[in-house]
Amino acid sequence: MSEPWVGRSLRRREDDRLLRGRGEYVGDIDLPGQAHAVFVRSPFAHAAIRAIEAAPALALPGVVTVVTAADMPSGPLPPFLWDTPPEKLVAALRPHLRPCHPPLLADKALYAGQAVAVVVAESRYVAEDAAELVEVEYDPEPAVATLEHAMAADSPVVHEGWDDNVAVRFAVSKGDVDAALADAALVIHERFSVQRQAGIPMETRGAVASYDEAGDGLTLWSATQNSHPLRRALSRVSGLPQERIRVIAPDVGGGFGIKGVLYPEDLLVGLLAMRLGRPVKWIEDRLEHMLSAVHAREQVHEMELGFDPDGRIVAMRDHVLVDTGAYNPLGLVIPYNTIAHLMGPYRVESFEATAEGVITTKTPTAPYRGAGRPEAVFAVERSLDLAARRLGIDPVELRLRNLVRPEEMPLDVGILYRDGEPLVLDGGDYPDVLRRAAELAGWDEVDIREGNGRLVGRGVGVYVEGTGIGPFEGALVEVGDDGRVSVRTGACSQGQGHATVFAQVCADHLGVEPDAVDVVTGDTEGLEKGWGTVASRSAVVAGNAVREAAGIVREKALGIAGELLEIAPADLSLTAGRVAPRDAPDRGVELGVVARAARERGAPLATTFYFEPGTVTWANGAHAAVVAVDPETGVVEILRYVVVHDCGTEINPMIVEGQVLGGVAQGIGGALYEEVLYDEDGQLLNGTLADYLVPTAEEVPTVELASRETPSPLNALGVRGVGEGGAIVPPAAIANAVEDALSRVGAVVRRTPLTPPYVRALAGSDGNHLRSSGEDEILRP
Repeated sequence: MSEPWVGRSLRRREDDRLLRGRGEYVGDIDLPGQAHAVFVRSPFAHAAIRAIEAAPALALPGVVTVVTAADMPSGPLPPFLWDTPPEKLVAALRPHLRPCHPPLLADKALYAGQAVAVVVAESRYVAEDAAELVEVEYDPEPAVATLEHAMAADSPVVHEGWDDNVAVRFAVSKGDVDAALADAALVIHERFSVQRQAGIPMETRGAVASYDEAGDGLTLWSATQNSHPLRRALSRVSGLPQERIRVIAPDVGGGFGIKGVLYPEDLLVGLLAMRLGRPVKWIEDRLEHMLSAVHAREQVHEMELGFDPDGRIVAMRDHVLVDTGAYNPLGLVIPYNTIAHLMGPYRVESFEATAEGVITTKTPTAPYRGAGRPEAVFAVERSLDLAARRLGIDPVELRLRNLVRPEEMPLDVGILYRDGEPLVLDGGDYPDVLRRAAELAGWDEVDIREGNGRLVGRGVGVYVEGTGIGPFEGALVEVGDDGRVSVRTGACSQGQGHATVFAQVCADHLGVEPDAVDVVTGDTEGLEKGWGTVASRSAVVAGNAVREAAGIVREKALGIAGELLEIAPADLSLTAGRVAPRDAPDRGVELGVVARAARERGAPLATTFYFEPGTVTWANGAHAAVVAVDPETGVVEILRYVVVHDCGTEINPMIVEGQVLGGVAQGIGGALYEEVLYDEDGQLLNGTLADYLVPTAEEVPTVELASRETPSPLNALGVRGVGEGGAIVPPAAIANAVEDALSRVGAVVRRTPLTPPYVRALAGSDGNHLRSSGEDEILRP
């Protein structure tokens, strides 16, 4: 038997086309007779809209129409992924949860950048000019720009009919936290904050729609991560049945969760195409993206972590505040995702956490690579390092004393995961992963000399991640008369390499070469249901759907070939696209012949399979960072960065490596550079890439990467998700390293990003007292 395709580092089949400029993104789609849409956005963070005068804009030659909230369906947007939280989770939490979805167009602005009208014109240029002519009469109200302001007793209440600004509140607990903390030898009690970030995909958002009332219905091309859910939402607001709507996600230039939520603009472009009877196109510019595409993170943690004299965790308590921005369309998702990952890979007998999602007059927040996990890991890993210092225990050793061991798994942690199922760590060797990361980083040899006055520090962080969440994903596998195989799946690609890895999975389980498999993602045509690409789920959920569908088609092919060859199917083999007797390979038939025979019998050689995971499967990893800190300038340089991770069976190790490295780069941005800033009036202060700093190739070091593979017991492929893992730990590991470098002055890192001014403040007034006097001084304490 030939070597399986799963497990090989095949080159991504997408890359040749994309690198040669042959990709097709939403911005590349131009339809005959299309008009162009531009949105009029509120300049105020909080304002009633008294009137909108469109006449000056309509008078401009080339303007087709101006649409306001009065012209469109009223009410909030429909739910997107989950209509409601899982019943088991709601029953356990009994949360305070207020529905909080944005409208199509605002009749009251709740953040600067919210769309209040849309102009459609013959060209983008005319539409932009006309948008400036739309006269909106605003009645500004006080902004609520910070969590502290939103939670204050005298804060303005943002949403009418509410008595405060809390959109969601719940608590989770097990054991006796009060007693355990009272008996603890050491309690670390700190307040940590993680800043607001933007996802910054290279491609901004965009949509193109075409409507054929008598023919194909409505077709929407969108830079979305979720084609099928977008089709369902468009059906709800338009009144068209889903079978009359086709949504296509063409090539998408990055998503990271930012394109995995429902936006008014996508729906409005479709509705405008129906209203006008002609194609409509909208492409977002970068400033518009920074203003109106969802942001992420922005959490505050009031953490208490108790230890016995040997450094073993006895209790954890955390109060989490999440700044949701002006709306909270995903309800429990982000705050509960944070809570569910607080205990992480550690043994914690007593646990208590409360979370509050709080409304402010800023751009809404939603999942961005990690989706609540980096914030949880930052609070816990920072607390562990503080405890290690207080107890005089090496930070790696402290973690090893607390990590769940392989023989303890599967381990029911004692709370529910966000899918409503028990949170059960399902395998891995967390201590081994940490030891390997420390060894690769030269943990015990980090006491190096720096001749330019910099201080050197080392830091680690460990994580687990629930991956492959349901409810399902679908795959259609079909063999054509030419023997080529078509795979269609509800997963949508934004650069993950789906066309390559799904071809590898299909090839193994159908018996063909990967080059004979054509993969279509992100297109609702041909597949009744789909979910999309979010939450590190595609390899797990879509991959297993492809595997099962391919296996069923294989059995069908063997059955039909057995009749053609008059041989029992059990005596046949299917390899390299050919069915033949095991003992007489020359007597075989090509798979295309079998497909034609199937079609002649009234049905294609095809099947659709929906994989429904029972619950998530857990990936894990450890990161180690070595940094050099200039105490005078506050500049942090990453000298070494190491990742050891376990995502189960690796379908394509090269693609897995790329996923991890990309995540690390974004995690470094969160650790050192990126922060969305607002003033007290809710005005965005850094809406361009000149002001919002993302790491470049110069700031991202060479990452030393290693892996172990502990196959998941929860799916036949043995895979665990890997899409977000690289981004989860860098802020914690780098913060730990910076604090280690500044430990001689007792610095405590309580927030990110570690910008030069913040690092200088940690080092002292100017940092000069910490600088080296010469090359021979060992700078790390």
